[in-house]
Amino acid sequence: MKKGEMDGILSDSRFITIAREQDIQMGSQSDWKTVNTATFEYITALLTTCHQQSISVLLVDMADIGKTHSAKHYARNNRDAVYMDCSQVKSKQLFVREIAKRFGVSNTGRYADVYRDLVYYINTLPNALIILDEAGDLKYDAFLELKALWNATEGNVGWFMMGADGLKAKLNRGIDNKKVGFTELFRRYGSSFRQVSPAGREQVEEFRSDQVALVAKANLPEGTDIQKLLKSSRGSLTNVRNMIQVMKQNMDRKQN
Repeated sequence: MKKGEMDGILSDSRFITIAREQDIQMGSQSDWKTVNTATFEYITALLTTCHQQSISVLLVDMADIGKTHSAKHYARNNRDAVYMDCSQVKSKQLFVREIAKRFGVSNTGRYADVYRDLVYYINTLPNALIILDEAGDLKYDAFLELKALWNATEGNVGWFMMGADGLKAKLNRGIDNKKVGFTELFRRYGSSFRQVSPAGREQVEEFRSDQVALVAKANLPEGTDIQKLLKSSRGSLTNVRNMIQVMKQNMDRKQN
């Protein structure tokens, strides 16, 4: 491929897999500009600290404020930082094998070998960061394995766990019920829940509106009524993105 040879080097299915893992835009999807919102700046700063100092942080905050986009952006643009959507790898085996795959370690064969190879490899990296999104979806055996991975990589790997209210409730419930592993895991992540959104209903509404306005201004097609879009979005970044994508697709159709 470096010599310009493409035919027969990789199968079409492999190219699709690579595109998916690198979050490459395909087809008619429009480019999306990342904006330095309050959420983006806060999460990026935390991720940078975790990555450089190999520490662990737990972030729990409301949905639809840009947590996932911020984390994916960091992982795409920083070496040896991997992003994990835990809702897709809920069990222990799927979870560990996927981390191994993300780091380029063989994820097939005996599970014990995959685990040991993963631990060995990431401990040799000068800095590694594992971002765990939707962590509340992990099954109990995966939580225990997460604690074991932390123990095996202490001081060498940064961990960033995040989710919404469900993650906080799951951890608190496990701690209150004295379920094995939960108190220890919480302690390893600083014994506190970080959050970027402010307290108070009015402050939250202002926070969400400010973020939506910044994202909309950076991505809206020229000539669009931004006030109308902001009102229709109801403070939701997801709604803004969906509406802007539809606008851009309609404009592309008219031009073609």
